[in-house]
Amino acid sequence: VQLQASGGGLVQAGGSLRLSCAASGRTFSRYYMGWFRQAPGKEREFVAGITWSSNFIDYPDAMKGRFTISRDNAKNTVYLEMNSLKPEDTAVYYCAAALSDRAMSVTSYAFWGQGTLVTVSS
Repeated sequence: VQLQASGGGLVQAGGSLRLSCAASGRTFSRYYMGWFRQAPGKEREFVAGITWSSNFIDYPDAMKGRFTISRDNAKNTVYLEMNSLKPEDTAVYYCAAALSDRAMSVTSYAFWGQGTLVTVSS
């Protein structure tokens, strides 16, 4: 499956952004979809994940309440709504696809998008 992330940009602290990830190729609905981010000099970290049916959604504790993941299987697209953004949210955000549900580690994902840069100014 090929993934194309978009929607990043420059936003002031407290603002919002909605990222999109369009998938093509293999059956999108088979995959658990995740969002990760990587800030300069830091490891890539899990931000959110969602099962094909949207019945299970996972967030690390630090992301709960500000970030919302969703998917539209008919459009082969997964979204990440980010609110109350902080300068420490500045990073390249990646979408990824995994065959295993509830996957939260980088190594569990077989397919990655190219990343979209989110910059939050103070």
